Amino acid sequence: MSSDLLLTVEQAAERLGTTERFPRRLIAERRIAFVKIGRHVRIADSVLTAYIEGNTVQPIRRRRSRYGRAA
Repeated sequence: MSSDLLLTVEQAAERLGTTERFPRRLIAERRIAFVKIGRHVRIADSVLTAYIEGNTVQPIRRRRSRYGRAA
């Protein structure tokens, strides 16, 4: 994380496609790692990427029946 870009809460919200309230809630609930620089809060880009990947739900692939539907 040493050369990782640090995002403001506003930038993180924009990347997530949400309002600023959502990343602030993630921070308050300690559901995401963050950096505190004085009174400023920053979120590492890699942390945000990991959060997105960890909460991505893959679609279920349904198998097609060989026999088709009953008539």
